[in-house]
Amino acid sequence: MALKVEIPDIGDFSEVPVIEINVDVGAVVQVDDPILLLESDKATLDIPAPVTGKVIELLVSEGDLVSKGSLVMMIEPMEATGQHEASQPKKTSGEVQSHPAQATEEALPASDLYADTVVIGAGPGGYSAAFRAADLGQSVILIDSGDTLGGVCLNVGCIPSKALLHVAKVMDEAEEVSAHGVDYGVPRFDLNKVRHWKDSVVTRLTGGLNGLARKRKVTTVQGYGTFVGPNQVRVSTAEDDQTVSFKNAIIAVGSAPIKLPFLPDDPRVLDSTGALELEDIPPRMLVLGGGIIGMELGQVYQRFGSEVSVVEMMPQIVPGADKDIVAPLMKRLSAKFKEILLETRVTAVEASQDGLVVTFEKGDDGWQKTFDKILVAVGRSPNGAKISAEAAGLQVDERGYIHVDRQMRTNVPHIFAIGDVVGQPMLAHKAVHEGHVAAEVIAGHQAAFDAAVIPSVAYCDPEVAWVGLTEAVAKAQGTKFKKAIFPWMASGRSLSMGRDEGLTKLIFDPDTKRILGGGVVGQGAGDLIAEIALAIEMGADAEDIALTVHPHPTLSETIGLAAELFEGTITDL
Repeated sequence: MALKVEIPDIGDFSEVPVIEINVDVGAVVQVDDPILLLESDKATLDIPAPVTGKVIELLVSEGDLVSKGSLVMMIEPMEATGQHEASQPKKTSGEVQSHPAQATEEALPASDLYADTVVIGAGPGGYSAAFRAADLGQSVILIDSGDTLGGVCLNVGCIPSKALLHVAKVMDEAEEVSAHGVDYGVPRFDLNKVRHWKDSVVTRLTGGLNGLARKRKVTTVQGYGTFVGPNQVRVSTAEDDQTVSFKNAIIAVGSAPIKLPFLPDDPRVLDSTGALELEDIPPRMLVLGGGIIGMELGQVYQRFGSEVSVVEMMPQIVPGADKDIVAPLMKRLSAKFKEILLETRVTAVEASQDGLVVTFEKGDDGWQKTFDKILVAVGRSPNGAKISAEAAGLQVDERGYIHVDRQMRTNVPHIFAIGDVVGQPMLAHKAVHEGHVAAEVIAGHQAAFDAAVIPSVAYCDPEVAWVGLTEAVAKAQGTKFKKAIFPWMASGRSLSMGRDEGLTKLIFDPDTKRILGGGVVGQGAGDLIAEIALAIEMGADAEDIALTVHPHPTLSETIGLAAELFEGTITDL
């Protein structure tokens, strides 16, 4: 009997384009073989085969938009042929199985260094895993190729971008408050001081990590780590190599910005890391990609003086969120950016003395424009293929992802993987929790990654945040829902701040009244979304949220008021 193959849970994404179909009708696939390739706002996503079998019908084509639950093909199951059984983490409950497979100390290969647990990669997931393992009594070696701990997030990602966004927001507020009777004049902008501020924030945090590592007696080794066997890693530097033996390993090597083949090798083409160096402010900048990273950095450069244009192939910016949640951000950015080109592709870029000549395409129309710099923010790809995984017997798929089970275990039982390298969503807070799980399983605890939801935030102005089921996904998969939207123009706190464009939206099950998801747009949305995430995790219903006394006047009470709106008890509208 043929099996219907549907798009699994792909996080908070909907209407995601199919950019590659890896199989044809008649092809035999093994369980977990990549059958489709999707493209989200932050990375590409492989869709694995759920069973071993023969493809008997394809129901999608390249370019089609799909969401969780979309029917994509029919497969006739066959007997498996020995493919590994590891899979992506599942948000299901149940007994966690133990896999007592690790090397004894006597069996470890001769090396320069030894540890119970080796962690490769010192980003938020990696250092959290290392510190948790040390707290649980493991001897730990933390390996990273960077000059400082913290990985992409602390050094060239989340933290420096938020420092720059803060400066940009203060500049905007100083300008806008003049309408309320306070005039600071035109801000004097010192790029060197702004860069120093950003770097000082990074230094404080990364320096703090060094102290936490010393406190826990975690040995840090600088260099590029690659496997040379199932219980040994080689750490390479420009000067020399050294080897590290381990009983258990946690792979936390993250991801890297996607490089587009048609872009020239030119210093005027920047990825997010290059943009955060803030070497200068170009007169004309094109942001290639309308996802979270592109919108955040685009807003920074616009505030600092660039004429910013954005090109995005999807029908909206920040594609993972519902359109009504993104609308206030779109309205504000449309007034500040030179242009936002939606459903538009870049097909070529040519470097010239006068700038970067970009060819655009939308439908049957094509045109060219010249920019001084281009920021490429079309997503990230996992680094799984860069660590010589085959030497340890690890299975890495064609896109560089390492598949794991709910205990973060790979197909090699004593080697674990966490963070971006195991799949979507590529978010630091997800990696941290996965790191804790891996460390606890190694220590013998019955732990598993079982998060019901993972929130996403675009730290623009206004902020956009969402968690759980979105309205777009609910409609796409035919899930019954009822929504309640509280507009911030009825919020005293929002009005007193001079920013009434926000809204709070809750998604409920119409039968049980349990909350399924929510979105917030406005000042501090990234902080407010945590309450909605907790409510979903706790199985709260609308009455639970409405009867929770929220302080007044605050933005947090918009969550309670949205629940009151659903209940029909609201008196503020």
